[in-house]
Amino acid sequence: MVSQRAGAERLETGSNEVVVALAGNPNTGKSTVFNQLTGLRQHTGNWPGKTVTNAWGSYTYQGEPYVLVDLPGTYSLLANSVEEEVARHFLCFARPTVTVVVLDATCLERNLNLALQILEITPKVVVCVNLMDEAARKKIRLDLLKLAAILGVPVVGTNARKGEGLVELKEAIRQVAGQASSLCENDASGKGAPLVRYDEAIEECLDELVPLVRAHLGDRVNARWAALRLLEEDESFLEALAVFNNKNKDSNKDKGHDIDGGTDEVAGENSELWDSLQRNKSRLAAQGMGANQLKDLIATTLIRKAESIAQQVLVFVPENYQQFDRRIDNIVTSKRWGIPLMLLFLGGIFWLTIVGANYPSQLLAAGLFWLEKKLAALFLAVGAPAWLQGMLVEGMYRTVAWVVAVMLPPMAIFFPLFTLLEDLGYLPRVAFNLDNFFKKACAHGKQALTMCMGFGCNAAGVIACRIIDSPRERLIATITNNFVPCNGRFPTLIALTTIFLVAGQGPIGAVWAAVWILTAIVLSVFITLGVSKLLSQTILRGLPSSFTLELPPYRKPQLGRIIVRSVLDRTLFVLARAVRVAAPAGVVIWLLANAQWGEMSILAYCAQFLDPLGHLLGMDGYILMAFFLGIPANEIVIPILIMGYSGAGSLMEPDSISALRALLAQNGWTMLTAVCTMLFMLNHFPCGTTLWTIRQETQSMKWVLVSFLLPTVCGILLCFVIAQSVRLLGLLGL
Repeated sequence: MVSQRAGAERLETGSNEVVVALAGNPNTGKSTVFNQLTGLRQHTGNWPGKTVTNAWGSYTYQGEPYVLVDLPGTYSLLANSVEEEVARHFLCFARPTVTVVVLDATCLERNLNLALQILEITPKVVVCVNLMDEAARKKIRLDLLKLAAILGVPVVGTNARKGEGLVELKEAIRQVAGQASSLCENDASGKGAPLVRYDEAIEECLDELVPLVRAHLGDRVNARWAALRLLEEDESFLEALAVFNNKNKDSNKDKGHDIDGGTDEVAGENSELWDSLQRNKSRLAAQGMGANQLKDLIATTLIRKAESIAQQVLVFVPENYQQFDRRIDNIVTSKRWGIPLMLLFLGGIFWLTIVGANYPSQLLAAGLFWLEKKLAALFLAVGAPAWLQGMLVEGMYRTVAWVVAVMLPPMAIFFPLFTLLEDLGYLPRVAFNLDNFFKKACAHGKQALTMCMGFGCNAAGVIACRIIDSPRERLIATITNNFVPCNGRFPTLIALTTIFLVAGQGPIGAVWAAVWILTAIVLSVFITLGVSKLLSQTILRGLPSSFTLELPPYRKPQLGRIIVRSVLDRTLFVLARAVRVAAPAGVVIWLLANAQWGEMSILAYCAQFLDPLGHLLGMDGYILMAFFLGIPANEIVIPILIMGYSGAGSLMEPDSISALRALLAQNGWTMLTAVCTMLFMLNHFPCGTTLWTIRQETQSMKWVLVSFLLPTVCGILLCFVIAQSVRLLGLLGL
């Protein structure tokens, strides 16, 4: 069992368990290695005080238990992001028995940078060079034995997607775990030359500082690495070390040391170390190496060392290297074709979702509503009161059944298609194409990815905002994610498009419906950018931060894993949240529809009360009421509307599109009503599942309220302007 505690993320495991940390850059196949080793014996959660997801699992090798901790994917340990901070603090203070560094065989030069940084912290490392099959396909040859000799640690080549090399990896982990050396028994102890040597002036400072740091910190952390962090005044490391030592930051001020940078947390207790540190920092500063310059120099040295090692162990044919990927990227990321191709792919996904979900939804609805009749018969057989049967069967069950029937088939189509593009490596290209637009809106480029996830489900899109490091930009992405329509809104958009915009166009109607839906989506993207810009200049003022966007190589998708990941991690996860919200809401809707006040139900009174506002917005009271009562899930807006127009006491579904068209026409619907309803469907408050998710992610009701009010106000203003303009000009049949 693995548990994390705040601050140092310390581990508590069984006494006979070996703890293995899994580190690596994004897109190296690290998660695939983790999944292959642990299988289904996995757990997920968040790092203490962070929104970064953690995962840990277990496996057994030669009768010995191993606990595997999947660290966040990161390019370095310089703590410039939450992911880097989490990974570094775990390696420093949780003391894993072995650290496995996963490298991409096709990008060894860049990946080695992280490996060198980890080797500065601990010598108990196994290097896993993954994606060896892709390296062979690109005619890249690696001398793994030479790489192992240079690094001084075992190096294993793997193809994790096919399970190749994993037995050898387990054996290397076992051997390193059995070594007697402790965390700091490496080059920092003077038992060997350090793998990375810095500028001579820095090395002279380290020669003086390292023995003093080791005497002060003992074996709690690598002395050479800690001395470097002291010289560059690394606040994140110093604060974490203070927490690890169970000290507060003010404890050293009584000793007379008060400097910027917080270095007195470590050195202030030891006057000899303190004096040596100040003397060496002054010496470096006199040579033009202040704290910031020192950080740059250290990073540059690591990069050059990684380049040097890569040149010694790599051989590839330049004219063939990534030639295929570059040809595709020249098209899909070009200024001329990038955006049109992105819209074409997106339109294709929506067309497949629209066409493919119809029959499964009808079949699923038939089965669920058949079960409803059986439940009603059961209640009747046991003599249950009519009101109890109505509330539980016609209220709660029917609402849940409708949500499942309408949500599940589109999600079961959309999420696998979305995951397919993700597995192919296309989604980072989408972020690349949209990055400039989000930069102009003072938002983060990664918001493009969270926005795309929102098309499947806004709650999933909000969770995806965790990939954005900046709290300000993460909030912007969270608040504006609802401006893109999720698949819960598509049934209403598709139905109204079919009735009012593409009626009578035969088989080509589905294509035109997809075109109109795509137009609505493009509009929602522009609204998202505009609102992001507004937030960046008002309550969330700031400039867009820089970030590294890696374009991974195109890879052959693994259909089995795509289906499992999209169904289990996305479709069923989102559906479960929707059901938890829809069940109690169904009871409330039934009570409002059946509780009489005079000659009308409370539902009818609510619609009557909202009618003046609805008329101003180009709609009516029943439409607004359907939106408000549809807060559990956008899928039930049309059923509530039919229930209100028909005067029924429970949710109803239309017999056909023709029947729905006739019902809407009888209640005064025009083209203007349809357009305003579609616009309000695009711009209104999030569903209950999304609001709950925003609360969980932000831990603040303030941002939940902002997320509720902002799109609603936008929708009201947009509908009001269009409705009044159309009426003034006498267009769209009023």
